[in-house]
Order: sequence, then C-alpha cells, then structure tokens
Amino acid sequence: MTSNEQGGTSVQHAVILVHSANHAPKAEKALQQAGITCKLIPVPRRLSSDCGVCLRIRRADQETALRVLEKARVEIEGVHEI
Repeated sequence: MTSNEQGGTSVQHAVILVHSANHAPKAEKALQQAGITCKLIPVPRRLSSDCGVCLRIRRADQETALRVLEKARVEIEGVHEI
C-alpha cells in the first residue's frame, strides 16, 4: 500500500498558496461557504509562500475552488498537487 492509499482509496489533495496571511482566512471562509472542504496548513517545505500558510483541498474540488476564490477576490500565488 502506498502512502497515499487508505483502505484501497487513493486520497489526493492540492494546496492553494495565497499572497498574504490576510488572504488565508478569507479564502478558507469563501471555500467553506461554497461547501468545499478545506484546511489551513503550513506550506510544505518544498514550496514557498510569503505568509507560510496555505489551504489544502481535494484535487477533485480544485477547479470549483479556484472559481470561488476568484469571485471572492482572493489573490492566490499558485496551486500545487500533493
């Protein structure tokens, strides 16, 4: 079993990096209000961010999440699959 498998189901996530610490809670709130499960986490060491936190979402929600954040006027630095 690989480290991404639990009970035979592959769990894949993406992280959304935001430009500042002020954008992180705004982004989290917008995603939650849209029904998208997300979690604020420290930026993985292999990535960088000005604020040091990012949002982890399911990869399946990535396109919808980006539309929600654009509508909420949350500036993002990038999206990375993990």
